[in-house]
Amino acid sequence: MSQLASPSQLRMSLLRWALFIVPIIMLLGFLSGTVSGSSERNSWFAELVKPEAQPPGWAFGVVWPILYLMMGIAVSIILNARGARLRGIAVALFVVQLALNLYWSPLFFGQHQVTAAFYLLLAIWVSAFATTLVFGRIRSLAAWLMVPYLAWLSFAAILNYQIDQLNPDAERLYVPAVTADIGA
Repeated sequence: MSQLASPSQLRMSLLRWALFIVPIIMLLGFLSGTVSGSSERNSWFAELVKPEAQPPGWAFGVVWPILYLMMGIAVSIILNARGARLRGIAVALFVVQLALNLYWSPLFFGQHQVTAAFYLLLAIWVSAFATTLVFGRIRSLAAWLMVPYLAWLSFAAILNYQIDQLNPDAERLYVPAVTADIGA
């Protein structure tokens, strides 16, 4: 017998990794956006001047779960690559870029730090690109699953930059709370 595990056993191992990792990544992404109020209902965000290329709010609710799904499958493929020489580095890079990614929404929507969020996006892009390169050295499919994420990060960086340019005082923009005047 020349194999330690059959192809079906390897597929089941990958499936187990994916069933564990994908929901965690999707949940973390959901929590990051929800806790920071990252939606068009965010009154501060609603007051900002948006670039012409700004997609409708629902598009983000469609795109991000797909990207988190693809990222989760990609890292699951890497986690399943037992014995791969760069596996540890690849997983560490993935965790770094994911942590940076999860901090973007609280920084932009929660803390209203548009300029800092742009620079954070650049750091996310660089770390995601490095992750993709290392993934490609282990499993090419894992790297290809990261490419749409890199494309979206590029687009997001352009949007973030344009919002920063259109709203130079965004950090200091004060949006009063909605109040109800009840006259006596």
